[in-house]
Amino acid sequence: MIPILTTLAPGLIEAGSRLLDRLIPDPAEREKAKLALLQTEGQQALQEMQTSLSAILAEANSADPWTSRARPTFLYVIYGVILLCVLGSILGIWWPAHVFQAAENLNKLLGAVPESLWWLFGAGYLGYTGARSFDKWRGPGR
Repeated sequence: MIPILTTLAPGLIEAGSRLLDRLIPDPAEREKAKLALLQTEGQQALQEMQTSLSAILAEANSADPWTSRARPTFLYVIYGVILLCVLGSILGIWWPAHVFQAAENLNKLLGAVPESLWWLFGAGYLGYTGARSFDKWRGPGR
């Protein structure tokens, strides 16, 4: 519910401000009501930020090492692959046949994995990240 209110908040605040202009004739009272409306908006934004930060902190402080290290580990593996590709291209200056053969072997090895397993990996990874994002959006304890 909070993301919906956050999206609608600027329009609601403006509409509420215009409504207060019509309903409260006294300028001092009207300004006091507008200030209360803006304070409510600020408190709502602060509460949403605290909820997001608490989910991030809960993940970082988790006793399970994979909770806080799964994504960085995956990125380190990808960085390693990129580094190996760069090193392979440099080694290809002196040993082009060997580098070409290694690339050919890697292509055959990855091509030997059935396509359904690649789809399963992709669906599982996207499902995992989607579920984690939903849990963070929903907030802790809900």
